[in-house]
Amino acid sequence: MNALTALLAGLVFGAGLLLSGMADPGKVLGFLDLAGSWDPSLAFVMAGAIAVAAPGFAWVRLRHAAWGGAELQIPGSRAVDWRLMAGSIVFGIGWGLAGFCPGPAVVAVGMGVGPAVVFVVAMLAGMAAFAWWDRRR
Repeated sequence: MNALTALLAGLVFGAGLLLSGMADPGKVLGFLDLAGSWDPSLAFVMAGAIAVAAPGFAWVRLRHAAWGGAELQIPGSRAVDWRLMAGSIVFGIGWGLAGFCPGPAVVAVGMGVGPAVVFVVAMLAGMAAFAWWDRRR
């Protein structure tokens, strides 16, 4: 049942990314082009997503288990450290260069977008490199 729920949630999320244009790197790069022909439409998508998600996150904080009985894993730390900052900077640079972030890139791979395949392979390689580096510390 959990796998089916995850599949349905992923399909709804992917459909939302497609409908909003967030899986289109051209639209994302237009949003990030503040000095040129800025396209603010993704700001409205993000604001709408926050408005929908915020009550859900507030409700989840009151619960101790998910509907299926699994333990909820809510981050407890609110600390901003160098790892968070470095990851945010690397994420932003990658997003600005490629026009993809992880979720939309996976959706674009499913659509057969060639540059998204390159992005996802590079993303997975980066994740593996970080895991290797983090284990060595």
